[in-house]
Amino acid sequence: MAKQNKKSNSVDLNYMKLAYEQASINLGSTSTNPSVGCIVVKNNSVISSGYTSLNGRPHAENNALKKKIDYRNSDLYVTLEPCSHHGKTPPCTDNIISKEIKRVIFPINDIDKISKKKAEKKLKKKKISVRKFLLKNFAKDFYRSYFLQSSKEQPYVDAKLAISKDFFTINKKNKWITNIKSRRLGNFLRSKYDCLLTTAKTVNDDNPLLDCRIEGLEKKTPDLVIIDRSFSVKKNSKIFEKNNRQIYIFTTSYNKPKESLLKKKGVKIIKLFQNGDITSDLRNVLYNLKKLGFSRILVESGITFLSQMLERNMIENFYLFKSFEKLNLKGLNNCSPLFIKKIKTNKRNRIEVSLDEDNLYKVKL
Repeated sequence: MAKQNKKSNSVDLNYMKLAYEQASINLGSTSTNPSVGCIVVKNNSVISSGYTSLNGRPHAENNALKKKIDYRNSDLYVTLEPCSHHGKTPPCTDNIISKEIKRVIFPINDIDKISKKKAEKKLKKKKISVRKFLLKNFAKDFYRSYFLQSSKEQPYVDAKLAISKDFFTINKKNKWITNIKSRRLGNFLRSKYDCLLTTAKTVNDDNPLLDCRIEGLEKKTPDLVIIDRSFSVKKNSKIFEKNNRQIYIFTTSYNKPKESLLKKKGVKIIKLFQNGDITSDLRNVLYNLKKLGFSRILVESGITFLSQMLERNMIENFYLFKSFEKLNLKGLNNCSPLFIKKIKTNKRNRIEVSLDEDNLYKVKL
């Protein structure tokens, strides 16, 4: 009996991992709704799958249960407690019940008060077996950005940076630090966030696009926020040419002609109060991002701004792309890279992905 339970647990874990692969597809692109994944299994085979649609609807369960097939006596694996309330769409629990699902497995309860801890009772009332808390700790981490939405804490913020082997962030002879494979992966990484945070200095110095230039992911280019206290961003920057996402400029200065021109390009200007204390000013920026509805933020800036956020523990995860090449005299930094050297990069936090001789590390801070 013990062996049978162990085998069943292993099977459930494998199917739940598949559900999380589905949930990852639209992570960062589901608005204020969580990105959920769903797998439907019958006779030991996956018969359907689904994930939360762009902008949050339809939900994963409804997408997985829309095929014209027989779902009776199936097992449904979903990465978050199914909703059980009437909103803009009917409850997912009603759809599960109508399809005569036999068993529902989910790892964690929703935090939304109108759904929290209600699905199990509703499903069991219809004789549907429920298993909870499978991969619960993984779920807590995966949905941290979603859980922070309804808290008083700062929003979820990650950061990425490219450095040479000898810890330089600027190549005086070439625009790029890392190779093309690393840069493509950086494009993909952006697609998992709903907001990119950068500075006017980065825009002016690098003239970047900061979008998702991977076929099929163009629509997942996150909105952009530029910190520009002195309103010095160049009006002819590439970033304003193809404005297929919302761009915000956070500033403390006034320049009516420039403001008028940028507004015609669809840019929104937000005036921030600055009191001179860096910690307070950075928190004000994050508060405003949360107020705008952003829940997953990726910082892509120069080393100076990034160091200010890292030193104040405002970053959750740090993605470090490290080139295999040394820049030596071709390298430059605008501030000391000591804080980067203190971040431990090792085999445990290196992401196993083929980048030729470059390496990518994900360090949880």
